[in-house]
Amino acid sequence: MKIEKSSNIAKCPVEVEGAKDTEIRWLISKEDGAENFALRMFELQPGGCTPLHTHAHEHEVFVVEGQGVFVFEGQGHDFDAEYVIFVPPNKEHQFRNAGDSVLRMLCIIPATAI
Repeated sequence: MKIEKSSNIAKCPVEVEGAKDTEIRWLISKEDGAENFALRMFELQPGGCTPLHTHAHEHEVFVVEGQGVFVFEGQGHDFDAEYVIFVPPNKEHQFRNAGDSVLRMLCIIPATAI
């Protein structure tokens, strides 16, 4: 069992080539005993982005606050708070902050992807 305020969980810079002004908090993971899924929070500063990338696992995203562009297979899709985004496996994608405030998103992935 875990109960914690998200702001008390350390955030770390995303240090992957192509990422810019993006941080991650591992809210729930294997370290907490979660065997099936990991819950992460990404925070992108204005102008920040995740790398353009692909991977073999799906993930589900809920946008908590901010506005951005989801680049999927070369096409941009605008979104803002309370949007949900499903990213299928093996598809090229990227998240970009298109606003003037922080973009905060929850992201769930399979624990096997870690």
